[in-house]
Amino acid sequence: MTLKLLVGLGNPGPEYEATRHNAGFWWIDAVARMSGVNLQPEKGFFGNVAKARIAGQMVWLAEPMTFMNRSGQCVGALARFYRIEPHEILVVHDELDLQPGQVKLKKGGSHAGHNGLKDIQAQLGSADFWRLRIGVGHPGVKSEVIHWVLRKPAREDMDAIDLASARSITALDDLVQGEMELAMRKIHSAAMQEKKFSSLEK
Repeated sequence: MTLKLLVGLGNPGPEYEATRHNAGFWWIDAVARMSGVNLQPEKGFFGNVAKARIAGQMVWLAEPMTFMNRSGQCVGALARFYRIEPHEILVVHDELDLQPGQVKLKKGGSHAGHNGLKDIQAQLGSADFWRLRIGVGHPGVKSEVIHWVLRKPAREDMDAIDLASARSITALDDLVQGEMELAMRKIHSAAMQEKKFSSLEK
């Protein structure tokens, strides 16, 4: 099993560019820069897309431009046109249940109220895709969640998110090649070491 489609979730437009909900866009932008490609608007795929060579194979990069709650339009269109199975897709998104600086890889499971994941599941007819969950923290009150994800992180949190994203990208070749256990060890063990180190500093 290899990955054929990497999708970052977010909202289009300059007013959302630096907000927590756009953590997936930030990740895909970084991968595109590393791969030397530029994402281009594709109306038929409802988003910005590019084809990149990663770990010796061609992979689609995508950022839906339909706003978060309709992210599945882009993912579904690409998957249908290129006959990409759910388990060949990685969706990168912001995660309220993880603190800034944490990042975790998982396959399948509930959308946990994340509207982007919910729509992708509906469009694919399956939850059997990979997710890279980038921690953005939780406001502590459920009623504040919408405002929280549509705000810019504090500088300290943004630095932690950037470091976590960069750390996960070191496992990019493993992810694309389907070496998920190896990718998880790289991503999760580094996160644990970072967590232990930060607790020693307090």
